[in-house]
Amino acid sequence: MIIKKLKQSHSVKILCEVFNVHRSSYHYWLKRPALINAETIKLRSLISEAHAASNGSAGARTIADIVTNQGVKLSRYRATKLMRTLGLVSCQEPKHRYRKASQEHIDVPNHLSRQFAVTAPNEVWAGDVTYIWTGNRWMYLAVVIDLFARKVIGWSMSLSPDSRLTGKALSMA
Repeated sequence: MIIKKLKQSHSVKILCEVFNVHRSSYHYWLKRPALINAETIKLRSLISEAHAASNGSAGARTIADIVTNQGVKLSRYRATKLMRTLGLVSCQEPKHRYRKASQEHIDVPNHLSRQFAVTAPNEVWAGDVTYIWTGNRWMYLAVVIDLFARKVIGWSMSLSPDSRLTGKALSMA
């Protein structure tokens, strides 16, 4: 449009008056949706197919890799924009991040406060209980670690996560 080219040297108000165009119509024309080219249509369909093939779990990076492997170049940033316009969202759960408790437990105070730098052995021990699938049932593993050496100093396995499990791990330490 001529007004768009000439607006560098003249005001939009004067140009609109000269060409008998309402300013609101000109601004509406500027904000109109751009025409979608054939490449964008193809990319949208490829992105939709990749998202459906992953059962909705693929994010922009994965979809960009899938589409690129099909022979069509696509950056993850463009994939993000196109996914947003298509209303596609990855259903992946975000990684669990450690969150400090808002209120400290009365019976078990937090003495470390995530300060794991220890200066001598057997000064601070840490422990954890985890469960392991053995093929037909769950087993529970309790581990005690010396934070100075960062080595396991006691462990125990059991079919139930009870106090005997942790007690055995502590007595081994």
